[in-house]
Amino acid sequence: MIRLLFGLTPLLLCACVSTSNGSGGARNDKDAAQANMQLGVAYMQQNNLPVAKEKLERAAKQAPRNADVHSALAYLYERLNQPKQAENEYRTALRLAPDNSEVSNNFAVFLCRNGHTEEALKRFEAASQDRLYRTPWAALTNAGVCLRGVKRFDEARASFERALRMRPNHAEAAYQLADLQLNQQQPDAASKTIDNFLTMAASPDLLLLGVRVANARGDRVQRESYARRLRRDYPNSAQVRALPELMQ
Repeated sequence: MIRLLFGLTPLLLCACVSTSNGSGGARNDKDAAQANMQLGVAYMQQNNLPVAKEKLERAAKQAPRNADVHSALAYLYERLNQPKQAENEYRTALRLAPDNSEVSNNFAVFLCRNGHTEEALKRFEAASQDRLYRTPWAALTNAGVCLRGVKRFDEARASFERALRMRPNHAEAAYQLADLQLNQQQPDAASKTIDNFLTMAASPDLLLLGVRVANARGDRVQRESYARRLRRDYPNSAQVRALPELMQ
């Protein structure tokens, strides 16, 4: 399974903002833009894209130099299948905040999805090297996914391994590495990757992948162990519902 990690900056959602009397029109516009941005992101998360578009475009008019607004609007245009508008908004956001690695990572995700692999990889690498970026391991994981998508498997594996060295309990990097190893007919290596991660944490995706890996290895005991833990820890998950087909 190939998937990219998108980090949308304005995730702290609040429908109200505080304003102070005498703060001036510029301050009021800034507060209004912040409120509209947060509402736009909330509507996007609810898949109400028309209202999200209205809120985010209004925020961009109120605060045209706010990089977070342009980044959120770019992602909305991606969701609306308007890649040209999305690219324009990402480039605007980066022009306004050239050192914002979260925006750079998001733009790189967009570039990878649209076939601009080399520019995407440069941006992922730059984000991973930024000491102020909160999740550099996510950029490395994204780089690995991007490389895997163009069948550069050795480089992809190295990128996932770098992400795990940086953040050993990063579930997505562990999942992507183990899934790649399984698809490259290396079930023993995949099993080791999964088991190393499960000593620190768990995720339903990795446990279900563990079932697939155990099947590939012909290890029914290990398969039942993963399945039992999945049922116990994530009883209502989609992964549990997918188990019967793998347990035959």
